[in-house]
Amino acid sequence: MPLSPIRIGIVGAGSIVRQRHLPGLRRIDGVRVVAVSNSTPASSEKFLSEEGLDARGIGSWEELVGAPDVDAVWIGTHPDLHEPVTVAALQAGKHVFCQARMARDLPEARRMLAAARISPGLVTMLCPPPYGLRQDAFVRELVADKVVGDIGHLHLESLNGSFLDSAAPAHWRQRKEASGRNVMTLGIYTEILQRWFGRIEWVEASGRIAVPVRQGYRVETPEELEVVAHFATGLPAKWNFSNIHEGPPSDALALRGSGGTLRVDFLTEEIRLEKDGGFSLLETPVPLSRPWRVERDFIGAVQNPDAPRPRPTFEDGVAYMEVVHAVEDARLSGSRVSVGEMR
Repeated sequence: MPLSPIRIGIVGAGSIVRQRHLPGLRRIDGVRVVAVSNSTPASSEKFLSEEGLDARGIGSWEELVGAPDVDAVWIGTHPDLHEPVTVAALQAGKHVFCQARMARDLPEARRMLAAARISPGLVTMLCPPPYGLRQDAFVRELVADKVVGDIGHLHLESLNGSFLDSAAPAHWRQRKEASGRNVMTLGIYTEILQRWFGRIEWVEASGRIAVPVRQGYRVETPEELEVVAHFATGLPAKWNFSNIHEGPPSDALALRGSGGTLRVDFLTEEIRLEKDGGFSLLETPVPLSRPWRVERDFIGAVQNPDAPRPRPTFEDGVAYMEVVHAVEDARLSGSRVSVGEMR
């Protein structure tokens, strides 16, 4: 018996929706985008025209969420709208796919999770980071097999020069009202590393704002951040982030163990094993390689209530937002902060 069509309403049709989500949805039988609510009615119509979609533009996200012909709401906005749109959509009986980061702060994320738990029959999913996705199962297998022995330290760096231009206006990621406590790629790598190594127990943090005022806007989000983290397993970690790095970009993880070092390059997807004075490159086995199938995972769960719930779940999101929240508290207070502790 053919599956019932899934009618999608998009709130926020930005670049990630255009480049990644819409192409993924178009490849799935039985899916139709029926409505779009962008930042302005004109931008909604422009999106529909450029993408050749037979759908209608809707003036407000509130109207879209309440539309009777929308089965699932696809949220592609900045984090400031994630919580209100999610809660309203769930209350209206709609499934929800939400772009990452989950929310501006931990209280918003917890309200999203509470709304989802009230309606367990509705599918909710957060967008996973593309970084580390293909190698995910292979890295976890390498760690479990102790290819470098017992891991004694983890070092992550995420460096780029995206905010080097001091004359440029504040990016939305630097605006607290839009992005909240999220800082650079902190949430992305928190999500990945907690998936690989378990729960983070406490953090310490320091940061720097190189350009405190951008075209009249007072910037409060660090452009450089250093985090010392401690996992519940006892694994210590150090993370370095920068958006004002003058060298080549780098997104890499080094796992230093008793029998060598494992390096994961998130940009090239290269995995390098260093031991016994030499090194080798490890290719992710095809059976362990995970392709991008985010849209299909979400739609599959909506179409089939017996299908596995897709990840990241809202529980996963709250787990990384707890760390994001704690890092900001640690940076501002100059003290160690337990993850999950609210200030």
